[in-house]
Amino acid sequence: MTKRHITYFTCTTVLAGAFLGATPASAAHQTLVVRPGESIQKAVNAARPGDTVLLLAGTYRESVTVKTPGLTLRGMGRRTVVQPPGKTKAAPHGKKGSVTCREAGNGICVIGGKNKAVPDVTVADLRVTGFPKTGVWSMGTDRLTVERVTADDNGQWGIAQEHSTRGVFRGDTARGNGDAGLFLANSVKAEQGARDTKGTLVTGNHLENNRIGLTVRRLRNLSVTYNHVKGNCAGVFVVGDENKPKTGALTVSHNLVERNNKYCPKTARLPYLQGSGIVLTGTEKALVTWNAVTGHSGRSPLSGGIVLFKSFVGVTSERNRITGNYLGSNSPADLVNQEATKSGNAFDGNSCRASKPAGLC
Repeated sequence: MTKRHITYFTCTTVLAGAFLGATPASAAHQTLVVRPGESIQKAVNAARPGDTVLLLAGTYRESVTVKTPGLTLRGMGRRTVVQPPGKTKAAPHGKKGSVTCREAGNGICVIGGKNKAVPDVTVADLRVTGFPKTGVWSMGTDRLTVERVTADDNGQWGIAQEHSTRGVFRGDTARGNGDAGLFLANSVKAEQGARDTKGTLVTGNHLENNRIGLTVRRLRNLSVTYNHVKGNCAGVFVVGDENKPKTGALTVSHNLVERNNKYCPKTARLPYLQGSGIVLTGTEKALVTWNAVTGHSGRSPLSGGIVLFKSFVGVTSERNRITGNYLGSNSPADLVNQEATKSGNAFDGNSCRASKPAGLC
C-alpha cells in the first residue's frame, strides 16, 4: 500500500473542540484505515502517537510490529483475521537480536525499548490465528491493553507478555494453542526474581482447549478475575522458582474453572498434565478466593481442584490463602496440599468434599 492509499479520519472530538474554540492538548489524532490486501505494517509505520489503525473485515496475511506509544490497532471483530504470510523464515544464525516478529513466528508484536517501555498501546477486536509461535506477543510495555482478541491455533501461546507492567487483558478468547492460551511472565530467558506488574489485570477471558489455560510465571501484584477456563490439560498455573522475590502477592478470584481434563505429555519442566484446576507452585502470599473449580480428574502429580505443589526446583509455596471457593467432583481431591505442614498456607471457608491430606475442607 503506497502512502496515498492510507485513508485518514480526524478524531471528531478533537474537531469539535477546535470549532468551540478549545485548544487541544495535542495534535489531532488520526484513524488510518486498512483494507484486505493492503499492508497493516505500512499504516502502523505511518501512524503517530495516539493514532488508530483500523483494519476492515477480511484476511490479512502478515506479521505486524508496533513500537509507537499510544497506538490503537483495532479490527472489526472476528471478521478481521490476521494469518501468517506464508512459510516463516528461520532466524539468521548468530543474530538473535535482529529477529523480526515474522521470523520469530509471531503474529502481532508490541515491543518497547530495552530500558524504556512503550506505553498505552491497544490491540483490539480482531482474530490472530495459525502462527508458528504466538498470536499476540509483547515485551517491554506499560499499560498495554489487549481486548476482545481471538487467538487460536497458534503453535505456542495465544497471547503472551513478558517484562511489562500494568497490562489489561480483557474479554479475549484463546483456544487451541500449543501451550498456554494466555501467558504472562517476567522473562523466559533469564533467571530473575518475580517482577512487580503494578496491577496487571486479567479479566473476562475465555480460555479453552489449550495445553494450559493461563500461566502466570515469576510475577507479583496482579489480579486474575472472572475468567472462564475449561477443556485444557490444566486450567490456571501460578509458577515460581528459587529466585527472589518469589511469585506472589496476587489474587485469583471469581473464575469458573471446569473440566480441564485433556491429556498433555510431560516436558522438560513439567510432568504430564491432566485434570488440574488451579495450581500454585513456588508461590507466596497469593489469595485464591471465590472461584468455582469443578469436574477435574487425573493421576498426574498436579491433578486436583486447587493444588499447592512444591516447585520443580524444590521451592515451597508459603503463606498462601485459599478461601471461600466452591469445589466439586475433582479427583484425586478438591483440595490438594503437597507442601510442608509448616509452610503457613491457609485453607478456610471452602465448599468441598474431599481433600488430600484430609481435613482441609
